[in-house]
Amino acid sequence: MSRTHWSIALMAKYAGVTAWQVRQIWAAADLKPHRLKTFKISSDPEFAEKVTDIVGLYMNPPSNALVLSVDEKPQIQALDRTQLGLPLSPGDVGSRTHDDKRHSTASLYAAFNILTGEVTGSVRPSQNAKEFLKLLNTIKRKAPAGQDIHIILDNLSAHKTPAIKAWMEKKPHIHFHFTPTSTF
Repeated sequence: MSRTHWSIALMAKYAGVTAWQVRQIWAAADLKPHRLKTFKISSDPEFAEKVTDIVGLYMNPPSNALVLSVDEKPQIQALDRTQLGLPLSPGDVGSRTHDDKRHSTASLYAAFNILTGEVTGSVRPSQNAKEFLKLLNTIKRKAPAGQDIHIILDNLSAHKTPAIKAWMEKKPHIHFHFTPTSTF
């Protein structure tokens, strides 16, 4: 007996009604006690300030500034089929082998321009400060001269290393905005 059926039977017995009546009451009240939604409250002491800052950038970006939302997708499997697939032909579907060759993993870095929707991305061999710095240099190179750059980031440790902090000190027109910890 599933957990839901067991709960209905137990409740019906306790209330002195039939299981059908319990199901009808639950349906009428839109109750689904067998389903759960999870949530997590951030313990970041600067939660309100960070949310206000980031929402402000999205809702009212500074004039003559580039606002980017940056994130990484680590450990993407690089795969290749062991043999070439057969093409479509009249009356037949295309085919491919069931197995593949693994070529290690890669990390995708992407910077999303919140005004234009343009994405600047690159695939790197790993997710670390050295690779993140390469993305920052690409962003800096592509940005129009004289524009401030605001970058919204999560709290990945690679974003806060001494090398990144040293790079940032030399670029006063580039500003990091960190999301609250344990969010987004």
